[in-house]
Amino acid sequence: MKPDIHPKYDYVVFRDRSADFAFLTRSTATSAKTIEWTDGRTYPVIDVEISAASHPFWTGRQRLLDSAGRVEKFRAKYARKGNANKGGGTPG
Repeated sequence: MKPDIHPKYDYVVFRDRSADFAFLTRSTATSAKTIEWTDGRTYPVIDVEISAASHPFWTGRQRLLDSAGRVEKFRAKYARKGNANKGGGTPG
């Protein structure tokens, strides 16, 4: 291997705050934030939005984000814009 062309490969903690889950692994990813791990050492920490501890495929249950469905939210969002455009009309 050529020297000084590869990224540093070291220990990093990936943390899923929504599931209160973290794991230590090796990666080329890095972060300015750090965390003290159970072994007493300090490692860079990368916060992730979803992991095996919170993903519906692995947990078997879905997280309900809000009660309004996606279709209803879409219709409500664009119904307001559509009504505003109908009043002025376009020449033609």
